[in-house]
Amino acid sequence: MSAEKTKSKILVVDDEKRMVRFIQLNLEQDGFQVVTAYNGKEALEQVRTQLPDLVLLDIMMPDINGFEVLKKIREVNSVPVIMLTAKGEEDDRIQGLELGADDYITKPFSPRELVSRIRAVLRRTKAFQEDQVDVIKVDDRLTIDFSRREVWVEGKKVDLRPTEYRLLYHLVQNAGWVNTHEQLLSKVWGFEYQDEPHYVRLYVNYLRKKLEKDPSHPKYILTERGVGYRFVDYKRAQEKGS
Repeated sequence: MSAEKTKSKILVVDDEKRMVRFIQLNLEQDGFQVVTAYNGKEALEQVRTQLPDLVLLDIMMPDINGFEVLKKIREVNSVPVIMLTAKGEEDDRIQGLELGADDYITKPFSPRELVSRIRAVLRRTKAFQEDQVDVIKVDDRLTIDFSRREVWVEGKKVDLRPTEYRLLYHLVQNAGWVNTHEQLLSKVWGFEYQDEPHYVRLYVNYLRKKLEKDPSHPKYILTERGVGYRFVDYKRAQEKGS
C-alpha cells in the first residue's frame, strides 16, 4: 500500500447516503481514509476540523448547493476539490472551475475512474507544493513568489486559485519556450486530461485577466496559435536591459 493511499484523507460530501456509502467503501478498499458529510454545513465544518487532503463535493444539495460550499471553502482554504454532479452540462463544469474546483466528474462513474481522478489531483498538488522556486521579478509590474504562493502586480497582491498557480508555475519555469496544450494538461491536470484543451484556454484567460495590463493584448502569456502558450522570456529581456 503506497504512502499516498495511507496518508490521504478524503472528505466525501453528498446528501445521498447510498452514494456516500458507495464512494466510502471503494475509497477505503483502495487504502484512503474517508470522512463524510451529508450537507453543506457539515462539509464546511469537516473541512475546518478534519483538514482533508481532498474534497469530493456534490453540486445538488438541499441546504447549500455545492457551488456555494466551494465558494466558502475557497475563501479560507486551498484544499483540492473534485465536483460531483449528475449533470453533464458545460455551464456547470465551467462554473465549478471558475470558483476554484480542481476537477469535475459526472455521475454515474466507476470506482476506478474516481480513484484515478483523485490520485491525479493529489499527485499534482503534492508535486507543486514540494517544488518551490525563488522570488521572480518579471518586470517592474509583475513579481512572483511561488514559495509563498504570492503574485504582485503593480505593488498589489493578486489572489490566484490553486490551479492558476500551477499553470503559472509551469509557464514561468519554461519562460521563452512554447508549452503545448498536451504538455500543460499533463503537468497541471494530469495525463488523464489529454483530450480537454478547453481547460488550458479557460485558465489562461483567468490568468491574463489577473496579470495583464490589457488581457486582449497580452505581454506575459503569449499564444502560439495552434500549438500552445509561451511565457515571455523575461531573463533575456533583463539581460538586454542590463
